[in-house]
Amino acid sequence: MDHGFSHQLHTFPSGLRLVTVPMPAATTATVLVLVKCGSKYEPRELGGISHFLEHMMFKGTVRRPGYLDISRELDGIGASYNAFTSKEVTGYYAKAAVSKLDTIMDVVFDIFLNSKLEQGAMEIERGPIIEELRMRRDDPQQHIGRLFEELLYGDQPAGWEVGGTEETIRAMGTGDLRKWFDTHYVAANTVIAVAGGIDPEQVRAKVEAAFSAIRQAERSEKPPVIQRQTAPAVLGVSKDVEQLYVSLGVRAYDLYDERRYAAGLLAQILGGGMSSRLFDEVREKRGLAYYVWAGNTNYTDSGYFEVGAGLNLAKAKEGISVILAELAKTAVEGVTPEELTRVKDQAEGRLAFTLESTSGVADDFGGSVLFFDHVVTPQEELAKIRAVTHDDIRAVAADIFRDERLNLAVIGKQVNPDDFRSVLRFTP
Repeated sequence: MDHGFSHQLHTFPSGLRLVTVPMPAATTATVLVLVKCGSKYEPRELGGISHFLEHMMFKGTVRRPGYLDISRELDGIGASYNAFTSKEVTGYYAKAAVSKLDTIMDVVFDIFLNSKLEQGAMEIERGPIIEELRMRRDDPQQHIGRLFEELLYGDQPAGWEVGGTEETIRAMGTGDLRKWFDTHYVAANTVIAVAGGIDPEQVRAKVEAAFSAIRQAERSEKPPVIQRQTAPAVLGVSKDVEQLYVSLGVRAYDLYDERRYAAGLLAQILGGGMSSRLFDEVREKRGLAYYVWAGNTNYTDSGYFEVGAGLNLAKAKEGISVILAELAKTAVEGVTPEELTRVKDQAEGRLAFTLESTSGVADDFGGSVLFFDHVVTPQEELAKIRAVTHDDIRAVAADIFRDERLNLAVIGKQVNPDDFRSVLRFTP
């Protein structure tokens, strides 16, 4: 695979960073603005403010006074646009035909720089945000992931819901939003990525002009994650559902730990699709689950390896034991050469799909600048994946698959966490 896109990384005197990635064959362009700020930066009383602010950014600017002025302009050119908030980053993007690049740049930059954050719009938006929180709690497959992080991290920002609580959302005022906007949406925290059929010099000139008066402040800092665990832990929520929704995992590696590449391949071998070990053993051979998957999450200061499953309620303990046995097997036996070759090829295939999309390229290049302060090219990432050995994977499995690192979150009918403690061990 050869997707050796040229790119330019420019840091303006303000500290704002711009990465441009021309894709000569592309008929679309994507504009992405990333802010290194999310719920892990928030104090308890402002829980959910990053997410609230994200919602408010589409409610109007001085030049585009109402939400319809923004949405109609983007809809009118057939643009795809949205925003997102996570634990460590907030992002805004728009994608459209190359001929509409100036329009999407103008709109995205306008909302980032000039959102009005008016009281009336804020009062209206509280309702949808609270309903979004309730919707996520109503959906066990969404809620179980949040519950798992609560179990891992407890009562600190890393363990809180990205959207906050109904109480914190009801208590926020426009003054809170404005202060957060002015102190976090600043040059030092921000990366702009533009990819597609573009002229990098023209884009740079337009960004320089648009952001000539961008807000200034020090880079945001978040409290360090505190992790203490000496024994397996369980957290359960009772809900009237027909399955037992399970999130089972261990503490693992952060974004800057090179072992994350081996952990990522291990997750693919164990739970990355219908040919994975867990899907074969748990669903196909034993019929214990409808879905089962494995994943590896890397934050800047912590990480975890997680298995998700929807288990047959009557055979849930058996299902958990089978999952743990499959994980433990890799710590002893490792993986086969065929499995390792296959998941490396899968990684290359997934990367190829990403690099066909201007939005995928913008996200890939912009994210690396935001978190590493330089471009980590897709080719460099793939080379590190290709370099992972059988011994690397077995060493990672032996390191993380230990009883004292185990965590289990469950949602089901009349759940009693104590019922599952007896099966929380890697060795029978």
